[in-house]
Amino acid sequence: MSKVNKLKLAKKAAEKIVHGDRLTTYIPAGLASAQPPLGSQLGQRNLNIAAFIKDFNERTAHIKEGIPLPCRIKIKPDRSYELVIHQPPSTYYLKQAAGIQRGAINSKTEVAGMITLKHLYEIAKIKSQDPPLAMMSLKQITEMLVGTAKTIGIKIVRELDPDELGKFLEERAIIDAQQRAAIEEAKEAKKLRTV
Repeated sequence: MSKVNKLKLAKKAAEKIVHGDRLTTYIPAGLASAQPPLGSQLGQRNLNIAAFIKDFNERTAHIKEGIPLPCRIKIKPDRSYELVIHQPPSTYYLKQAAGIQRGAINSKTEVAGMITLKHLYEIAKIKSQDPPLAMMSLKQITEMLVGTAKTIGIKIVRELDPDELGKFLEERAIIDAQQRAAIEEAKEAKKLRTV
């Protein structure tokens, strides 16, 4: 096959890219902007980026800035859209309740944080408002949250003693700092190998 034919085939393949009429993405509350990745995702689907950003930021003005919100966008043929904004992800709520920034590196052996059953129940009540979870019972949502908590290293307890929690958080801060230092060292070592 000649180079010309290969180029024609490549050009045809490139022209046939069709982006779907649905877009699922996470957008920080009140911080939507035309910069990538959101701007390019909307531009590929021929949406009015400025109008979408204004609409999203107005609809999330009552929410604390920067909270990640799962969004489902259905694009219509006339370039209008339907925007459905869900509650923040359950991992966000679990980490906030535990007072941690990130989960455990190895959730099977380490505990990143602790929450009570009351925290879990309150998060389940909030998450039950999401359309995908509307048909699930509160018990099912709570069981799902227990699994999510285990995967990010959060321990669920009946009651939290403030002194015990304070001591745990101090120890965890030391472990977290050591892990971050090890990750940075690994990154630096990798940079040195590639140079």
